Amino acid sequence: MKRYTLEELLTVEVSKRIIDDEMNFTGIGTGGKAYIRACGIPLVAVRLAQMKHAPNALCMMGPVLDPLLDAASVPDHNWEYDLIKWPCRSQIPLEDALGIFRLGKSGLAFASGAQVDKWGNLNIGMIGDDYSKPKVRFPGVLAQTDLAAFAKRVCIIVPHEKRVLVDHVDFISGVGHENREGLPGGGPTYVMTNLAIMDFNPETRQMRVHSIHPGVTADMIRENTGFDIEIPENVMTTPEPSDEDLRLIREEIDPGRKFLNAYITSEPASLED
Repeated sequence: MKRYTLEELLTVEVSKRIIDDEMNFTGIGTGGKAYIRACGIPLVAVRLAQMKHAPNALCMMGPVLDPLLDAASVPDHNWEYDLIKWPCRSQIPLEDALGIFRLGKSGLAFASGAQVDKWGNLNIGMIGDDYSKPKVRFPGVLAQTDLAAFAKRVCIIVPHEKRVLVDHVDFISGVGHENREGLPGGGPTYVMTNLAIMDFNPETRQMRVHSIHPGVTADMIRENTGFDIEIPENVMTTPEPSDEDLRLIREEIDPGRKFLNAYITSEPASLED
């Protein structure tokens, strides 16, 4: 069992960052590949971590607290009725869900966006120079402002493209490391893409390459990044998933690929080997 998908690779890497006895956060998501990045990969990663090294790790999916993530309990779709009926520890009002962030009770929070800049600032608001007349308007900041400000750590999952990884975002919906004075959370810790895993240089507070995925070169990363990204000389290669990790993902956690191929949203997304 040596072949694996990009989604499986990222799922395993995310699972390694899950800490026992912490409340992790994902949104409810929209559809297609955006759902895979913001919800699918994190949810499967949390369950993988629970099965391997963090049995008491919890997951908060919007206002749904600690949903059961075994294959038999996951609903067939992501519609409101299915979320309401999803077996879980509790469901709480939205304002209470946001309050969990502000109380400092969220460990690792997951996010995606249309733009991420070298400081880790996120943008899911709009594209353009004029907010009143944007070139493109997105759904809005949702809970991203709170998670970026208050979560202990933030993991961002986005496609590795110049239009996504930019020098400065057009609109800040989630604050990174450029101006965090007075904010209690830890800010973005990792940015994961189809080419690499990035972290942040503690001295410059800017994004740098932590590991490069198998088959990817440093030149490929530079060519697809919208700023001069730091790539250490001794940068490591992202480890491939183990056979056991793949077995757990494919046979016990997500056998129907509701999460990693977004079937749960009725909009399948392509996978890469």
